[in-house]
Amino acid sequence: MSTTHSDDLPSIAGVLAPVVARFPRQQQQLLIAWAERQAAKRYQSWAEQVGGSERAGFLGCAAREEDIAARIEALAPDAATIQQQLLAELPDLEAQVLAVYADRSLEEQWEIQRRGERAGKKTWEAFAAAEGDAQAHAVLLACAALEDENASFLRSVLEERGGR
Repeated sequence: MSTTHSDDLPSIAGVLAPVVARFPRQQQQLLIAWAERQAAKRYQSWAEQVGGSERAGFLGCAAREEDIAARIEALAPDAATIQQQLLAELPDLEAQVLAVYADRSLEEQWEIQRRGERAGKKTWEAFAAAEGDAQAHAVLLACAALEDENASFLRSVLEERGGR
């Protein structure tokens, strides 16, 4: 295994959690949906930097991130308007997220993201556990499963590259 798994890497969850915690549950979910779309952009960028099956895998991860965001946004009427209002209150959030990945190797960025996917899985499961609506509960669990797929993909890429 490569050194990209060191404990000194920053945490995307550590940046997002205190910000998200300031808002009510539905707004938390919409902020996280925004973060999922940001992750999709990172996956698309990484796909451009690799080839072959890795490229296809990163594009698959991007699609899953977009799927998660769309599913969560579909649970909230006026999701886009609410997200815009939230982001207006948080003008530095995008820069804070980007800073987590700045000046890191691809493998380090992937490890940061892998850890973020694991945290995302746990977050959606926690939302599901507190959700009384059966349909929303199912959506939240489906999002957790998509996060898990992305984390597994990243783990496999990191293991393959670490074994070279």
